[in-house]
Amino acid sequence: MAFTVSVVVEGRFVGGGSCKHGGARRSRGTRFGLRMQETKVEGAKTVEVPTSKKLGVGIIGAGRIGQVHAENINLKVKNAKLVGISSGTKKLAEVCSLENSCTPYYDYHEMLENPELDAVCICSASNQHTDQIIAAAEAGKHIFCEKPIDTDLAVIDEALKAVKKAGVKLQVGFNRRFDCNYSRVRQAVVAGEIGTPQIFHITSRDPSPPPIEYVKNSGGIWLDCSIHDFDMARFLVGDDVEEVYALGAVNIDKQIEEYGDIDTSVISLKFKNGVIGTIDNSRRAVYGYDQRCEVFGSRGSVSINNNYPNSAVVSTAEKIQRDLPLHFFMDRYTESFVTEIRDFVDCVVEDKNVPVTGWDGRAPVVIAIAAKKSYHEGRPIKLSEVDLPIPEELEGWDGQ
Repeated sequence: MAFTVSVVVEGRFVGGGSCKHGGARRSRGTRFGLRMQETKVEGAKTVEVPTSKKLGVGIIGAGRIGQVHAENINLKVKNAKLVGISSGTKKLAEVCSLENSCTPYYDYHEMLENPELDAVCICSASNQHTDQIIAAAEAGKHIFCEKPIDTDLAVIDEALKAVKKAGVKLQVGFNRRFDCNYSRVRQAVVAGEIGTPQIFHITSRDPSPPPIEYVKNSGGIWLDCSIHDFDMARFLVGDDVEEVYALGAVNIDKQIEEYGDIDTSVISLKFKNGVIGTIDNSRRAVYGYDQRCEVFGSRGSVSINNNYPNSAVVSTAEKIQRDLPLHFFMDRYTESFVTEIRDFVDCVVEDKNVPVTGWDGRAPVVIAIAAKKSYHEGRPIKLSEVDLPIPEELEGWDGQ
């Protein structure tokens, strides 16, 4: 007797027809928070219908970005549950966990032992990321990690080896890829709307420089600020960078120079496919957070402008004006932070490929290292000059 089973979970159609995966799929589903509920179908044998149980996620690092991800997971990601928040600063751990109704931890290793934890969101200082990635991977937890993975390529490779060996997922937090504006630019390039890409330009300027204490440990403007733009250039062009030439200056705060950093930069990039372009960065745009880009091609161009708090334009006999653009990255990229975490959770629960792999996290670091070398040596630098050979254990791995 033939029959068809359609499955609806919480009012959402999620599948139908015969199951091709059998026990292996059920086992994986149970690991990621799915439990099997026995349901009888009249005139047929008993079938098992999956009933969703939220993915248990923990936050490592309760600073500004950790608080953002904690709130988003708690309030805006339906198929995830915030299990705990870990911070070496006891007060931050307690306040953030209290605000999000979860357990505080003062040592992330203890949180990794929680059987309810399926994945972690690493939001700590950059120099702590790789140790935490390795620990999470060895504990069998899936990983979302803020950029950069690290500032040292050899250390990054060690972390990637641990992820590959453990067979867990790693997604790197380049949130701008999930912004609807940049996504539309990428769509125009992929769909051929502007023909063959030839030139790109990215403008990325902060409204004000970070505190000097932050500058001391930031890794420099290219690893801290420009790294988002290096990733975005790769994302929009769809290829890898071959050569970098960087110019820089200290135009805003002379203290920055004391720590070997700059606050103003223009970087030229040449891609393997022949596309060329520029990125300009500044630590201070007095009018607000300046985020624009353009890709020019053989059949046209696609560009995006800043986001504004409203669309009003005031026109008088004396002038035409509008309000200043949004002033802070948290305002500009509010929705992209939500979307990237939702996508990560979906990739774990549904066993899909992550959209931003560990290789995507590694590539902008290579570009940043090349940019720094170019600035100090006053010449173009090929990425092959600064990159490290891929470890044998990672050869042929696509990061999934």
